[in-house]
Amino acid sequence: MRRAIRFLLGAVILGAILFLFAVPARTWLSQRSQMSVASHRLSQLTTENKALAKQVTQLQTPSYVEQLGRSQYGLVMPGQVAYAVVPSAGPAGSTTGSAGSTAGNGG
Repeated sequence: MRRAIRFLLGAVILGAILFLFAVPARTWLSQRSQMSVASHRLSQLTTENKALAKQVTQLQTPSYVEQLGRSQYGLVMPGQVAYAVVPSAGPAGSTTGSAGSTAGNGG
């Protein structure tokens, strides 16, 4: 009888010890995984932050702002004239040929 009680008491103590170490170990592994994800995200944000800081520096220079205005928005400086080259709708002969044949049919 005493032997059974000792065995049962030993099993309960062993179970308690395993429980006390298993739960924190599982939590530690989970936090380690989260830390890895957070570290990766931090490196991405650091890289993005450096790129944005470089862009801020560029946008503070008048030459870069002028370049953006000309290339993206078609702006010109005061006193300059902007020209737009419009592509033709089709072959050059087809537009004059159809106009000439229309004039011939109407007359």
